Order: sequence, then C-alpha cells, then structure tokens
Amino acid sequence: MNAFEAANHYISKASRIMNLGPRVERLLLSLEAEHHVTIPIERDSGELAVFSGYRFQHNSARGPTKGGLRFHPTVDADEVRALATLMTWKTAVVNVPFGGAKGGITCDPSELSQGELERVTRKFVERISQEIGPQRDIPAPDVNTNAQVMAWIMDQYSRQHGFAPGVVTGKPVELHGSEGREAATGYGVICVAENFLHDSGKCLKDATVAIQGFGNVGLFAALFAKEHGAKVVAVSDVSGGVANRDGLDVSALAELARSRRSLAEYESDGASPITNEALLTCEADVLIPAALGGVLTPEVAREVRAKVIVEAANAPTFPEADEIFEQRGITVIPDILANAGGVTVSYFEWTQNLQCLRWTEREVNSRLQQIMTDAYGTIRGLVQSRKLGWRTAAYIVALGRVAKAAMLRGV
Repeated sequence: MNAFEAANHYISKASRIMNLGPRVERLLLSLEAEHHVTIPIERDSGELAVFSGYRFQHNSARGPTKGGLRFHPTVDADEVRALATLMTWKTAVVNVPFGGAKGGITCDPSELSQGELERVTRKFVERISQEIGPQRDIPAPDVNTNAQVMAWIMDQYSRQHGFAPGVVTGKPVELHGSEGREAATGYGVICVAENFLHDSGKCLKDATVAIQGFGNVGLFAALFAKEHGAKVVAVSDVSGGVANRDGLDVSALAELARSRRSLAEYESDGASPITNEALLTCEADVLIPAALGGVLTPEVAREVRAKVIVEAANAPTFPEADEIFEQRGITVIPDILANAGGVTVSYFEWTQNLQCLRWTEREVNSRLQQIMTDAYGTIRGLVQSRKLGWRTAAYIVALGRVAKAAMLRGV
C-alpha cells in the first residue's frame, strides 16, 4: 500500500461509518488538480541540471488550498498526492478556512549550494505562479525548506503579480511572517500530548518522551516538553541519536542542531548512542515520530513500548500498524490533529497579511492553544461517545466538515 492508498484507506473507513455513500466518497477522494513541472537550472559549475517539481491541490470546498513544499530526493507524485489529501483533513480538523495542497521538488538540498537552491526555488515559482496565490493556493515550509525559501517564493511571485506577502506562510518575520510560526507545529504536538495525558489521569510533568526526528518540529517539541517538566529520554536525527533514562540536556542538543551539527556528535555523561529504529521501540511514556512518514511498520508496531504515540510527522504509521496498536491498547493521536499547529499559525499569518495586522507571540500562542484544545476536545468527545479510535474519530470530524461544504457549494 503506497502513501496515497494509505491515506484513502482511512477516508474510506470513516466514510463507511458515516454512511456518506459512494458519490460523496468519490468526490472526497479525487484531487482537483495536479501540476507536474520540470525545473532546469544552471549549476555553479556551468552544468545543466533538471529537477522534477509538483504542486497538487486536493480540495478547495472550504477555502483556498494550503500545504507545505518539501525538497527531498524521494519526493514523487504518490507522496505529494497523499500529503495534499492529508492537508484537507488537517485544516478541517482544526476548522481553519483552507483546503489541502502539497508540493515538492525531487532534489537533495545537501548537494546544492545556496545559490543553486535559490535558482531551483525561483524557477519552480515561475512554472507554477498561475496555480498559487493568496486566494488560490498558499505554500508553506516542509521537509528541507524554511523561512528563507518562503522569502524567495514571496519575492518571485510578487515580481510577477505585485506585492503579495499572503502567497506563502512561514516567511521571516521581517517579511511579514508571523511571530510563533517556526515553533507552532512542535507547540501544537505538546499541547495535544498534555491534554491527552491529563484526561488519562496523568501529567506531562515527569513523563518520559522519545522523539524521532530533530528538525524544526522535533526540536521545538523537545524544548516545549522539557519546559512542561517532561523528561526527554531519547532523540534522533538522520545521523542517529542519543538516549539517557535520566533525561537529556535538551538545550545543549538544540544548540548542536542549530549549529548544523549532527546528534551523533553529542557527548555527555550518561548519554548513549541509539539508532532511529531502536528509538521507536525504546521505553517511554510518549513516542513522538517527527521525521518522515512510513516509519511505524507492522514489524515495529509489535515492539513499540510507549503508552501513547503522538504523530508529529505526516503519515508515520502504516494502516496495518495502526491495527496492531489498537489490538495492543496503544493510543495513536493522528497527524491530522497532532501536527496541525503549523497550519493553524499559517492561517494566523495569512490573516495578518490580508488585514495588514501584526499579532504578538503571546497572542499567537494563546489563539493556537485554544484552537488545538478545542479540536482535541471535539475528537475526544467522539472517541468516548462512539467508542472509536482517535484516527477514525478525527477523520469523521474532518470528512463531515468537508463533505457538507462541498454539498452546499454544489458539485
């Protein structure tokens, strides 16, 4: 089952419970548009390089489409389709007025100079500039993209269409980005984890947390977990990771990551090396997969020892693994809820851009916490009242909102 088939598996499951019927289900499974482009650039060496680029829009019934742009050598059409679909449900779960989209460029940024990366980004925007826009489709950072890449996108689009900061979110604050946007996904993950533990009669304070992935999301999740009194016992990046049953020095690890050094270089008394695979099955109260998708396979699911999994990455769990977790009594808080903090603050940034406003970080975080808590409460109510799994309940909430909007607008 590829990534797109896995995403549609959950939609079909929720649709059957809701009795949406084949007509509505077919509408919700279909993408509105797929844009495939080639991106030729001249390398610093003078050599010509040609990359593949994608921007797919899944559903705009509830508003302009929204979704990240990732640069990674494994990016392909199936992955982008799946992630565009997930964005539709994610924006619906937190009830912000967007649909779902996703984009990507098949490249390895580590093999590109800063100038080459800029040329790739600007050429991509030239090729898709008619398909994006503040009222049409709004990109954002994702894997291997950041505020600088968003700044290039805003500038290139504005050169062609006039000044338009609302065309993209996750921009530098100096270019009308939002306070709190960089930390938003990690903040939302910990907000959801804290709510779940509280409802379970536990507390994030003194809970043990393991985080796979130490990019933007994993780093901020670790910092916020530590701030709330949790013990971060294991973290990893692409190079491997470190573990310490007594808790890691998260501030030191964050400093290492921000200096672009790998976690494999970290040395501290009591800390020992751990592989990415071993981290997923280490002993912890909370497991946070915050790297790429598809890491929680059926084989891994049988060995996981965490009591709850909070999906900070997109689609980290195979459907077959989901069933194993359910059989084993391990709760999985799904990605379309757990990592929706990023798109929520992207909505705040977009709103500020359109209205020429600026909110403080305190205002942003307060609004984010309220939206994440409200979304969590809605899904929890469905879990409890209908005895459903968290993922199924989240999809029911999302499908209900999107299907109603689509039907009211007309096919």
